Amino acid sequence: MASRGTSGISTIVREDLGLKGFKVYEVSRPANALHIHDRRDFYKIVLVTGDMIIQYGDNTIEINDTFLFFANPRVPHTVVHRSMDRKGYACLFTEAFIGGRERREMLHNSPLFRFDGIAVIPVNGEQTAFLAGLYQKMLSVYNGDYHYKNALLRSCIELIIHEALRIQPLQHALKPKNAATRITYLFTALLERQFPVESPADPIRLRTAQDFAGALAVHVNYLNRSVKEVTGKPTSMLIAERMIAEAKALLQHTGWSVADIAYGLGFEYPTYFNNYFKRATGVTPQSFRKGKV
Repeated sequence: MASRGTSGISTIVREDLGLKGFKVYEVSRPANALHIHDRRDFYKIVLVTGDMIIQYGDNTIEINDTFLFFANPRVPHTVVHRSMDRKGYACLFTEAFIGGRERREMLHNSPLFRFDGIAVIPVNGEQTAFLAGLYQKMLSVYNGDYHYKNALLRSCIELIIHEALRIQPLQHALKPKNAATRITYLFTALLERQFPVESPADPIRLRTAQDFAGALAVHVNYLNRSVKEVTGKPTSMLIAERMIAEAKALLQHTGWSVADIAYGLGFEYPTYFNNYFKRATGVTPQSFRKGKV
């Protein structure tokens, strides 16, 4: 078993990304077994073959094959390599690089980048060959002097995203079909838009069904009825699940104190957050952070 260490994206890649908003590179054997990526300002799409465990937000995914991995800068993730052998490609880009309202909306709304979305998609040999060709094209264009290289790189990113959706199509249509589905869709989008929590000084504002009903200009009973009809869960349960998922992510992936996490999640006092978290998980925030689950 490989030793555990920490390693993020290399300094050269970070600097390059900061200057140009885009970077594509070939993935080789990792120097360390554990890569921890906190929230950053870039999206990442990786095509890789390897044996690893990916913790994305509050989800844990074990993979030992070739797959695509889609990382949202708003969702921290950790990669534990169970083997020193890996190969593939990685593409990183900022929202500013992708440009255009339609492309930005594609990123924000795509199930590939959602907190509760797909994130990891296994690919077969034929699909790998096609995707590897796109990455190789990006490498060639990126290192070349083509005048419109950014436009071509953006097109390659879109092709990868569309190919991923073609490989694993959505099980449920995103387009609302009736009034109840529409208000539930709006509630879910409004809930998700509050996350991630970036600073204790900028806490989330909507924490109850009544808060969301007010923001959506509907009666709270109508919101509750619609959400329960569409999802099978009470509005308060969905809010609590998302709050706890964010709390776990902050406890696992940041150095914030429990008090700061409490304030960031809109709790007036840390003790309220401690009680809330323990009721939902059975353990205190500190015990969860220490792995005493």
